[in-house]
Amino acid sequence: MKHPLLAMAFAALVPVTAAASELSLAYFMGPKHPMNAGYFTPMGEMLEEVSNGELTVRQFPGGALNQSPPKQYSLLLDGTADMAFLLPSFTNKLFPKTAVIGLPGICVDAISCTTAINKARSELETEYNAKIIGLWANSPPVLITRDKPVRTVDDLKGMTIRVVDPTSTPFLEALGASPVALPVSEINQALANGVVDGVMIDPAGIGSFKLHEAGSYVTTDIPGGASSFAVAMSAAVFDRLSDSEKAAVEKVATSELSAQAGATYAKISDKGMALAEESGLETIDIGDEERAKMQAVIDAVLPELLAQPAGDKTVGDIMTLMVQD
Repeated sequence: MKHPLLAMAFAALVPVTAAASELSLAYFMGPKHPMNAGYFTPMGEMLEEVSNGELTVRQFPGGALNQSPPKQYSLLLDGTADMAFLLPSFTNKLFPKTAVIGLPGICVDAISCTTAINKARSELETEYNAKIIGLWANSPPVLITRDKPVRTVDDLKGMTIRVVDPTSTPFLEALGASPVALPVSEINQALANGVVDGVMIDPAGIGSFKLHEAGSYVTTDIPGGASSFAVAMSAAVFDRLSDSEKAAVEKVATSELSAQAGATYAKISDKGMALAEESGLETIDIGDEERAKMQAVIDAVLPELLAQPAGDKTVGDIMTLMVQD
């Protein structure tokens, strides 16, 4: 008869295969966020299907593993999560190649911006110590103001404007505005209290942050680019997978799920603009003449930016990849 202590010791050495196949996915939004249905859940379902049940995904929403959006990448590096939803634009110094999608003129909506960023994906992946599973973008931002409508280039002069990330800063400064960085959780109050004169944000954020309640005007065509989003797997976790499991991950990573995520953001952006209109905000299209003036400012600033380094490439190198046919 086997001694009970020996039996317990033997059991402790046997790997629990079911637990090993379960991958944790961390994200800071709540489980009802549109991206759950738009990407997280379909990704988990597809991964389980193509791996024949070898890999499953357990979600940890609402910042259960870390509530700070800029710190999600660290969850992969320190082994807290197997996979995480990342906002590279929030930490664009870490990901200068990915940050190029934030330049104006690359794309016009979340669908085309997602297409653009994925054209450069093989190059962008080199700056992550992780396996990129999904990569997409939102729509370029609009400008929401409360007290002062922006109808001309001159209207921007002297205004304090919250920017999505520093990529937009040189263009707004050239237009005479003062760009500031604010956490997205503070933008509603900052606009309502006059701390900032305007907020630049993807239209998808209008409803999410109730900017239709704080603002009075929405101006389109202000120079700004898209923000990037990614779901990534820890490089250490990916390396430990079996060949068949790695193949399943590759199928998900090369699937149409990223494009679907971009399409989801496009729908949310449309809903955001509709909500602004329904709430009585005036939508302002600055018109061809003012748009040409603004483009002249962009054209004057852009060459210097394109020559700047982005990792082992230049910003211009990456932008060329994103706009290629």
